[in-house]
Amino acid sequence: MASRLTERTFEELAAVLAAKEPVPGGGGAAALVGALGAALCSMVGNYTLGKKTYAEVQDDVTRMLAEAEEVRLRLIELVQEDANAFVPLSRAYAIPRDDPKRADILEECTKQAITAPLEMMRQCCRAIDLLEEMAQKGSRMLLSDVACGAYFARAALEAASVNVFVNTRSLQDRAFARTVEDECDAMLATYAPRAETCANDVVAKLRG
Repeated sequence: MASRLTERTFEELAAVLAAKEPVPGGGGAAALVGALGAALCSMVGNYTLGKKTYAEVQDDVTRMLAEAEEVRLRLIELVQEDANAFVPLSRAYAIPRDDPKRADILEECTKQAITAPLEMMRQCCRAIDLLEEMAQKGSRMLLSDVACGAYFARAALEAASVNVFVNTRSLQDRAFARTVEDECDAMLATYAPRAETCANDVVAKLRG
């Protein structure tokens, strides 16, 4: 079996996610869902590219495809990065409570564990930007895939935020925690409604 989570088959990854194993968990699942949202954006773009009907937006579609590929690959990387960050954190929690170094080690490991899900949120926001644009410029035949991608990106954004907040709550460095939480709140307030609107607009068109 592959050592890296992202080198496993979907069946293997789903099985290890379901198992009594510490990783992957919600963070890795969030990154994977976000990557699927970005992939759907690319799918629509690839079907749009080269079509005479969409000749005027070919340059835009080419750009979106390049950006969506960056987002997809980064989110896939974050599946493993999130898992990697959990290992030292779990070890830190296992340090005896009477060890004078425990608090500092736990604080640093907790901050490191925030890095991956926070980056997931940023990448999901990029995916939502692209999906909104693809909804306007991509093939009308694949609007349903844009909507699915937008729903996935929103779900991933919100799921990743949970994995930030579960760690910021235990930080002693409250100034750092507030800075991170403020960024998360801003992304959630801006991008979750935009993703929902993008998807709902498509559904409204499909249902007439």
